[in-house]
Amino acid sequence: MEMVVVCFLLFTVESLPVPLEVAMLTLFSLICLYGATASLANCVFGKELLLMGSPLLRAERAEKESKPLPPCVCPSSHRTSGLRTIADKLTIGGVCGIPTDTVYALAASCKHPKAIEKIYRIKDRPQEKPICIFISNLGQLREASPPFSPLLWEFMENVYPGGIGCIVQKGEWLKKLGIGAGYDHVGTKESIMIRVPDQTVTVHLIDMTGPLAITSANPSGETDSTHHDMVISRLGHKLEGVLCDGESNELMASTVVNCTQIDEVGITILREGCIPAAKVMQIFEKVKNHRV
Repeated sequence: MEMVVVCFLLFTVESLPVPLEVAMLTLFSLICLYGATASLANCVFGKELLLMGSPLLRAERAEKESKPLPPCVCPSSHRTSGLRTIADKLTIGGVCGIPTDTVYALAASCKHPKAIEKIYRIKDRPQEKPICIFISNLGQLREASPPFSPLLWEFMENVYPGGIGCIVQKGEWLKKLGIGAGYDHVGTKESIMIRVPDQTVTVHLIDMTGPLAITSANPSGETDSTHHDMVISRLGHKLEGVLCDGESNELMASTVVNCTQIDEVGITILREGCIPAAKVMQIFEKVKNHRV
């Protein structure tokens, strides 16, 4: 082929001798004949009977790629059946990714200690880091009759539902709340963080399952998941399901507030998240001044 190309160039500038021109055309004809014969034979018999070599140019054929199946069930949050599917998975002890009013989270039923333990393995989360709980409304908390001060109740009324989690003293009242067998697997020995999410889908899910043990849906130490596709790609192969709700409402997790000594020394911001620390303190000062 290199010789043919050279001869073509010489022919173009009218410097190709006639005998060489004849030889070139003969050679080119033989190459074309061999190529046509080899292509036909290889196509008919479905294998390379006559060697062709690698192509000089490759034509990319556009083929519709079939979308790979997700590693777990991934129903839409916009359908009641999708919500029921995830609720059923959680009720029997599964771990699922769910949307919240902040970023996506991993959820397990507080009635299944093994499911809460599985969350730690899925995330490779250090055991010393406690897991919080989500409830659907403040009335659910009142029915459990925790020994909270009037100041704490009023503060909660001003921050729930929303992206603020309150750490409170732990007690037997949590079992009335529906924590059950998961009591020793959420929070610490002395305290627990409780949050009421401001997300209709999440609240409906909690109403179906009871309180949920919650932590962010990402491998420990990595960034938060802000879309259900991130949860599926990062952790889907370890989960029973992911409730798909598109983009998350926030790019940051919730703000965590220590309220265990709210009457003695006030509140402490342990983690500033989607709600600025200044706003939280402003709410607290307003509540405290209201009670004076």
